[in-house]
Amino acid sequence: MSQTSNCRGSEGIFVPVAGLTLFAVASGYLMSLIPLTLAGFKISSDYASWMASSYYLGLLIGSMMIEPIINKIGHRIAFIGFLVLLASTVIALPIFAHRDAWLLARLIAGMAVAGIFVVVESWLLISDCPKQRAKRLGIYMTSLYGGTTVGQLGVGVIGIQGFSPFIVILGLLLAATLPAVLLRQGQPSKQEHLMMSTRDITRLKKPAIIGCIISGVVMGTIYGLMPLSLKNSELNSSQISVLMAAIVMGGMIIQPIISKLSVRVNKTLLLALMSLLGVFGVGLTYLSSSYQLLVCALTLLGMSAFALYPIAITLACEEIDAMFIVSATQVMLFSYSLGSALGPIGASSFMAKQHGVMHFIFLVMLATSLYMLIASMHRRTTVLAN
Repeated sequence: MSQTSNCRGSEGIFVPVAGLTLFAVASGYLMSLIPLTLAGFKISSDYASWMASSYYLGLLIGSMMIEPIINKIGHRIAFIGFLVLLASTVIALPIFAHRDAWLLARLIAGMAVAGIFVVVESWLLISDCPKQRAKRLGIYMTSLYGGTTVGQLGVGVIGIQGFSPFIVILGLLLAATLPAVLLRQGQPSKQEHLMMSTRDITRLKKPAIIGCIISGVVMGTIYGLMPLSLKNSELNSSQISVLMAAIVMGGMIIQPIISKLSVRVNKTLLLALMSLLGVFGVGLTYLSSSYQLLVCALTLLGMSAFALYPIAITLACEEIDAMFIVSATQVMLFSYSLGSALGPIGASSFMAKQHGVMHFIFLVMLATSLYMLIASMHRRTTVLAN
């Protein structure tokens, strides 16, 4: 897996970024909508964690299946196909209002979203010099989180009742396919993608893999259980939408900063610092129940949570040849998905306690920061010894 020495020309990024932004708006709304709308479709709210875990299990399964599809049909057609598959699951939710149907729909949705993520990430990263990858991934994350922030506001603006939210989400997903349908140029060459061997995968940096897993644990918990946890704190729908948007806004704000720091600061140390920021953010919620303080705390939590994945994936890809990027992003998404599937299940045991979700995230972030600090110190010691 030698790093390529020649920088090739940049491919166009409008198609994946434009499509991703519309997808993110729809996805942000849908992720907050599902746990809040269960009761309206006569499904017990106890299934909220299982809905999230089913989705992330689909993400996990999908992350192992994407590379051959991209190799066969290319990035553009794969992107369209995965968006259409996701849209079909949105149609199914209000039509088949049963918990088993919803669990199956969310499983398939996770597989579709895995495809969208791998397609877009590899599309943006595969044709660039390693030094440009952090910048490209910063654009990707900003578009993703910016769109998701807008989507969170749909809970307050459009609501959670009836079929209307699902119709809006469906329209956004279909609109997300239009850039790829109308513009055929700019996708990476299908001949460039090679699969990493098991030996190559084991050589990926452990902090990168662990960073992706922890990012999944935290993000799966935030998206799967945070809206319900906030609702149990007697906050109304408008307040919940603002708080969820604050989390994602924090993630969007941090991206340009991370993009610059990741080429100047040791990435393992940066993972430790971002985890500590999450510990601080959650710690603020223990000081007061003030709504304004909660907005600030969740913004800091969002900055921390949404920073882990881009740092981890750039750490994993910094010494990898461009021809292995699709395979590497698939491995990283698999790690993220594994954490995402386990996170809501682990956090559900804390739900019976007041602020239980916050306690769970605090413990996870604290343990991660300690591990990353030790790993960064070990790496520094190794470098100095050599």
